[in-house]
Amino acid sequence: MTAATHSTLFPQVPDSADAVLEGLDPEQREVATALHGPVCVLAGAGTGKTRAITHRIAYGVRAGILHPSSVLAVTFTNRAAGEMRGRLRQLGAAGVQARTFHSAALRQLQYFWPKAIGGSMPRLVDRKVQLVADAAAACRIRLDRGELRDVTAEIEWSKVTQTVPADYAPAAAKAGRETPRDPAEIAQLYAAYEDVKRERAVIDFEDVLLLTVAVLQDRHDITEQVRAQYQHFVVDEYQDVSPLQQRLLDLWLGDRDNLCVVGDASQTIYSFTGATPDHLLDFRTRHPGATVVKLVRDYRSTPQVVHLANGLLAQAKGRAADHRLELVSQRAPGPEPVYSEYTDEPAEAEGAARRIRELIDSGVPAAEIAILFRTNAQSETYEQALADVGVPYQLRGAERFFDRPEVRKAGVALRGAARFGGNDSLLDDAVDLPSQVRAVLSGEGWTTQPPAGSGAVRERWESLAALVNLAQDFAAAQPGATLADLVAELDERANAQHAPTVQGVTLASLHSAKGLEWDVVFLVGVAEGMMPITYAKTDEQIEEERRLLYVGVTRARERLHVSWALSRSPGGRPSRRPSRFLDGLRPGSTATTGRTAAGGAGGIERGTLGTRGSAPRRVQRTPARCRVCGRTLTDAGEMKLMRCDDCPSDMNEGLYERLREWRADQARRSGQPAFCVFTDRTLMAIAETAPDDEHELARIPGVGMRKLNRYGTDVLAICAGQFAGGGTDQD
Repeated sequence: MTAATHSTLFPQVPDSADAVLEGLDPEQREVATALHGPVCVLAGAGTGKTRAITHRIAYGVRAGILHPSSVLAVTFTNRAAGEMRGRLRQLGAAGVQARTFHSAALRQLQYFWPKAIGGSMPRLVDRKVQLVADAAAACRIRLDRGELRDVTAEIEWSKVTQTVPADYAPAAAKAGRETPRDPAEIAQLYAAYEDVKRERAVIDFEDVLLLTVAVLQDRHDITEQVRAQYQHFVVDEYQDVSPLQQRLLDLWLGDRDNLCVVGDASQTIYSFTGATPDHLLDFRTRHPGATVVKLVRDYRSTPQVVHLANGLLAQAKGRAADHRLELVSQRAPGPEPVYSEYTDEPAEAEGAARRIRELIDSGVPAAEIAILFRTNAQSETYEQALADVGVPYQLRGAERFFDRPEVRKAGVALRGAARFGGNDSLLDDAVDLPSQVRAVLSGEGWTTQPPAGSGAVRERWESLAALVNLAQDFAAAQPGATLADLVAELDERANAQHAPTVQGVTLASLHSAKGLEWDVVFLVGVAEGMMPITYAKTDEQIEEERRLLYVGVTRARERLHVSWALSRSPGGRPSRRPSRFLDGLRPGSTATTGRTAAGGAGGIERGTLGTRGSAPRRVQRTPARCRVCGRTLTDAGEMKLMRCDDCPSDMNEGLYERLREWRADQARRSGQPAFCVFTDRTLMAIAETAPDDEHELARIPGVGMRKLNRYGTDVLAICAGQFAGGGTDQD
């Protein structure tokens, strides 16, 4: 398991600001050098967004434009923040604050509490469940374990959307939430939960944000102090911000515009927590002078994986789909995705385990393989199947690496050996750093061969083996490094939560796999009722399920296995069918009817400082009518041709063939299917209309502003009898 976008394990720190920019593609370089004013980076999966924004910060620091202590970079997980700190350190920009929203707010709240409120800050509780249970008891409401978890989630949603108990019922109805209990009951539990917290003088994680917002709103002197500290803000995964987080960001920012946001509306998969892509999609409206950079060069996945990912979103609906990015793979071709159907879920798990065993035996590292599923409840079947074939695994979402007891204990042992190793007989025969580490960790339970089976013993061994492997990589990168040097490196990694790779197949839910990648990914349980999940009813919920599958597909670098089972258990009725999201994509299936979303090309859009709130002009659409008989058209295919299928065609056959040849060349260059450039229907419409200018071309359905900007010049040249790029047919 690795973080998205590769980097050398121990790279050399760039020796200058310009050296920081080396190796960036044109769009990434634009991100890195756009250091002033609002910047919005729309970054598709695998396009190197973390690379772009960390190089942006590092370039600004190394060039003397940004002071490290004046930059605040915020993201959503401790792992992502740790990765960002690690990369900044490698780029020579140590000292930049890279934190989660909660971590940054908690730090400020702790510092300003005595001045703003007085006394000591209340204790922060890690888990709400017990408090919710106590609130339910006070209300004499019985909740089972599942209801307890669901009510807790509703309370969290209410707080991040800034909804008070009295407003919960109408707010939940407006948001279309399926509440686990009667909304009035949940509102009562929510109010009682707040009472329990006050009585016990404790706060929860959402309170950290709420209280920080309250302090900054009420105390202008404190707000100015925070703004004097932080002059420049970077927000990663901006599609996941909640209204409360956006409010906090606004207070940090004030009336300044030194803000860079990064996100992808097609990876919005946490709306159930209050996250919304609206802030990302409305960024240009709120900041008319913003520079918008689109990253679509996919460095992670093969063209075959990218083709499936693009195909998944091609039939998407809704606002996020209107702003989707069409990825273009930068990698060499790989194998086609493998689709497998099984009679039941145990057979599906056994099939995946057998294939994984074969992959490992052929030389694929276990750490480069993942099994991704929709719900955590699916994990157990795959744990057993992997154990049966002797494949090590790790569960994603367990303790952070450096917080594991065996890792803490190993750190103490290595630190002691670094200080007093001369008197340790264990190290007598250790001739280099890796052998010293192996000798020390052998006393903690590491052996040259892993223990048989799975469970806690195997997990402890995997943690120690990860430290052994890290020592080998460190010694190879820094010849002559001592045990003390390695201990210092481990300390820095622990502070940054920059964990080494653990050798084992990863088992993870699709939600927890966000931001990660593997060489081989098994997407399992891709059947109706599980993907989309049964309780996804509304169009918005269905589209989020589609985006969740898209996230799963884009975790794969080289090989992708997609499978489903016809029944849950052996002997069950085979009533299940493959997910509707695979219709038209898997072999032997036909596409479902629906609108094809226009994909966005990569590039840079400069902001204009004209009328505030002005947006790029769009072509106005009027009801489509057949240009032959005048009948109103409703069929999508007929609307593209601007005529009824039965009406005579006046298509220029020669022009149509030239357009097809040009399209094939464009598709070959970009590594994408021909229909992603223009569909056959759109080419026919162009050949029938033979537009003379951009206005006429833009009126043809299926062209749109994005494709007009990208292909308009070539298409008009071909229609005028010229070769794309200049010259005529006679030249």
